[in-house]
Amino acid sequence: MTTLYLVRHGETVDNANHIMQGQTQGELNSEGRMQAHKVAEEMAAVHIDAFISSDLKRAYETCGIIAEPHGLKVTTTPLLRERDWGSFTGRFIPSLKDEPWPDDIESLDALKRRAADFLDYVKAKYPSSTVLAVGHGIINKAVQSVFYGKDMHDVPPMRNAEVRMLKL
Repeated sequence: MTTLYLVRHGETVDNANHIMQGQTQGELNSEGRMQAHKVAEEMAAVHIDAFISSDLKRAYETCGIIAEPHGLKVTTTPLLRERDWGSFTGRFIPSLKDEPWPDDIESLDALKRRAADFLDYVKAKYPSSTVLAVGHGIINKAVQSVFYGKDMHDVPPMRNAEVRMLKL
């Protein structure tokens, strides 16, 4: 059995300003770096065999901070990228409330396929291992949706730098 610690990246400048980041790189703010260091302290005594991150900067930086006490490198994968919000990317989230969804947003089916592919990747590459993976709010929700066989709206959102454990 593989143990997966699923983590959401630390707070970013855009999170704090309620900007839809999507697949932009993002930049951790001081709060986000502090959150990542707190997770690093909490996970320092836990044996972890591998660290995986989304290839977006905000997740990679968070994962690097958490991995540092373990002396391990971070492997990146686009499977853990945030949902592609298309033309909503870069927009002020509260202003999107009543807007019709554009056709260029990644579909939930595509998002959940990526989530399933990520789970398959972890199980195949890291059997009987402990893995810590840093992703983003919506892709992490999709990973849990696939894992638990629940609808997306039935998975509680993750706070920045929150850790959840899945036994694969």
